[in-house]
Amino acid sequence: MRVVIAGAGSVGRSIARELLGNGHQVLLIDKDADDVQASRVPEASWLLADACELAALEEARLEESDVCVAATGDDKANLVLSLLAKTEFGVPRTVARVNNPKNEWMFDESWGVDVAVSTPRLMTALIEEAVSIGDLVRIFEFQQGRASMVEITLPEGSRFAGRRVGDVDWPTDTVLVAIIRDERPLAPTPDDAMEAGDELLFITTPEQEDRLQDLVAPDERHHNNDAG
Repeated sequence: MRVVIAGAGSVGRSIARELLGNGHQVLLIDKDADDVQASRVPEASWLLADACELAALEEARLEESDVCVAATGDDKANLVLSLLAKTEFGVPRTVARVNNPKNEWMFDESWGVDVAVSTPRLMTALIEEAVSIGDLVRIFEFQQGRASMVEITLPEGSRFAGRRVGDVDWPTDTVLVAIIRDERPLAPTPDDAMEAGDELLFITTPEQEDRLQDLVAPDERHHNNDAG
């Protein structure tokens, strides 16, 4: 897979290293000469240019890439690049970094964004996930599919403890994709039994999140509403 990453700061370089380690081709683009230092990620290709300019993207052969990652620290630049990647170069997949959560509403298909990654929102979700038991925590949102990955940790005394996955009538458009138990991920089968303390990872839609919360941990939801 060929991936073009705009923004060679710490975020872009970290993404590049991970992709290179997984055997992918990576081109890093940045207009800041201080960031464009091939010695930092020697396995990647480098281009000193403004990723919002068509000439630069043509030089990068963006149309030959499988994924375009807009990882700069400027939300406007990330939106412009995503739009150009989709409309001018037909890139199959675009991933855009959201720096300011207030701008998150713009990062959708109308700007050519397939997946928006908001670091502040992701960090908040991970913090909530670490301390919340029984609460539904949104981990990740898939922009194009209008679906989310959410997590619920089964509280002590949960009526689901001991129940088989296949015996539960999950809400519409909701799939249990993983169970994390004793810090190890498990691929759930219909015969697997859930246990108190299990972290359940679901793919669902925003419309079903409340129903999923009420199904898995209704007491926790009611307790939180009373406390508020």
